[in-house]
Amino acid sequence: MKLGIIVGSLRRESFSRKIAENIVRLLPDGITPEFVSIDLPMYSQDLDDGGNPPPSWTDFRAAVKSCGAYLFVTPEYNRSLPPVLKNALDIGSRPFGQNVWGGKKGAVVSVSPGAVGGFGANHALRQAVVFLDIQLLQQPEMYIGGVAKLLDENGAVVESTGAYLQKFVTRFAAFLGE
Repeated sequence: MKLGIIVGSLRRESFSRKIAENIVRLLPDGITPEFVSIDLPMYSQDLDDGGNPPPSWTDFRAAVKSCGAYLFVTPEYNRSLPPVLKNALDIGSRPFGQNVWGGKKGAVVSVSPGAVGGFGANHALRQAVVFLDIQLLQQPEMYIGGVAKLLDENGAVVESTGAYLQKFVTRFAAFLGE
């Protein structure tokens, strides 16, 4: 199964990307990760209505559609999800009736340097993707707070966090096989 990895940050040294890369290393055989870029122009229905969506939207929609499931790893911006991630969700769900996300499974991991672990982003993202007909893994919930202290100089997670991620990956892989 191809697992689309959607990182909700464009920052080069993104904590979310580093956590996603650590999760990818733990995936079992049979799950092939593919990072899907969300560096996209803002959605405007006018471009879809005119039959001339940007090629980046068309490529993005095809990449998302080709995945059998999704892993969203996101930071929190102002107690919600980053605009770039919401934009990607919107592009994939449009035009009306052509939602490329629907009928698949997924999971959400939120990441924050703060103590709360991106709780607001996690729940805002869950609300949006459930509407898009993505069946989400409910447990374990994944809030990774204090992330800057959980990564070494090479971006690898410390041992205790690695065990936490492994528990998540094991459950997520089982969920994908259900």
